[in-house]
Amino acid sequence: MQGQRRAIVSVDDEAARLGLTPGMSVAHAQSLLPDLIVMDATPEEDEAALFRLAIWCVRYSPVVAVNPPDGVFIDVAGSAHLFHGENALLTDLGARLESAGYRSKAAISDTPGCSWALARYGSTSLASPGRQAEAIASLPVAALRLPAEVVSSLHEVGIERIAQLASKPRASLHLRFGADVLLRFDQALGSLTEALTSIIPPELPRVELKFVEPIADPDNLQRVIERLCEKLCLLLEGRGVGARRLDLVFTRVDNVDQSVRIGLSRPYREPKHLAKLLAERLVLVDPGLGIEIAALTASWVEALAEKQTIGRHVGMRGADVDVSQLVDTLGVRLGQNKVFRLTPVESALPERSMKRIPALDPIQSVAWPKNLPRPARLFDRPEKVHAIAALPDHPPRMFVWRNRQHRVAKADGPERIHGEWWISDAELSLVRDYYRIETADGSRYWIFRNGPAGEGGGWWLHGVGEA
Repeated sequence: MQGQRRAIVSVDDEAARLGLTPGMSVAHAQSLLPDLIVMDATPEEDEAALFRLAIWCVRYSPVVAVNPPDGVFIDVAGSAHLFHGENALLTDLGARLESAGYRSKAAISDTPGCSWALARYGSTSLASPGRQAEAIASLPVAALRLPAEVVSSLHEVGIERIAQLASKPRASLHLRFGADVLLRFDQALGSLTEALTSIIPPELPRVELKFVEPIADPDNLQRVIERLCEKLCLLLEGRGVGARRLDLVFTRVDNVDQSVRIGLSRPYREPKHLAKLLAERLVLVDPGLGIEIAALTASWVEALAEKQTIGRHVGMRGADVDVSQLVDTLGVRLGQNKVFRLTPVESALPERSMKRIPALDPIQSVAWPKNLPRPARLFDRPEKVHAIAALPDHPPRMFVWRNRQHRVAKADGPERIHGEWWISDAELSLVRDYYRIETADGSRYWIFRNGPAGEGGGWWLHGVGEA
């Protein structure tokens, strides 16, 4: 309701195609479409649903803010590395929302205003750092989150695109159209900071410190991290859980949040280890004029059973050695996707016979047959080589790889491998003959031929090193 007038809040695709638009009166819409089905809006339920969606988005960042009526801001500056980069994060976010039945569009840039504009009016989903002006120049002025009456006034004087605003005198824009135009324009370009009011997920273990005087020195920030970890671990211990993901948020005096997120290989509640990992990420924090609030949240927790730590042998070996702290440290420094282990996969084709799994995942029951030796280094993709063999079913006598000629001294094979016909029909004709080769200088190679040259086959190098 808008006073005594019933107005349309939103329309589906079919109604929009027939000419109905948000803001149109219901009476007008029914005059155009007598059989129109109208449902009462439920803004309270919509607001609650948007808040639940924002809580779900905490999986991507500790700093999430609702943007009514249909948006969510996610500050991924301190967490995109956990998803292998911003593009991968956007892909994962879109796929998960689509599988849950949501239609969505997302964008990433240096500012909330630019991201809002690109997500609703832009053709790209990722703006280059520092290139906000270029990214939104061709977008309509409505992309600046301006009220409809201001947009209409701008159109009346011929200002329809954001680029046109930059050429106009700022004083006259402020005088004629109000302060909102310059405010939103500067926020989108990053000239003015826009603070986001981050939501706090309920029931998550969380501790907070407030400071009488703002702090900015790295040593002081590190001591703050240590205090937060001690307080949080006491809370985790009381609940019988350990942290698998930690979110550290510093609130600056200008009300801007600086966030850091780390992932852990297994549940932890040891303050020293957690503080050390968080301190590694302090380089991402810009304290500005000072930080006045620090909060640490365990946004992902799992049950953690007690274990004996006294009376165990110092010189433990094999499975008894706990390398989880090393894995966590390397994951924070190098990226979690670069710390992994390989596990066998039941596949005849070498490139499918193993896969990456998290470094601390349990050992798989599948084991590679001992009578099928493989090279120390297997290429992701076989590399083309030029080879000469005495007969079609004989190993090569010499081959050229990466512009270097190699003379074969010894060879063993062939080992014939067929395609996996149950995967696709194209694999029915796949046949490879592999040879283990030692060259005159003692180097070892793993080479195969996938058919006679007359039938389009050739020689390929698939691995190097001792089998």
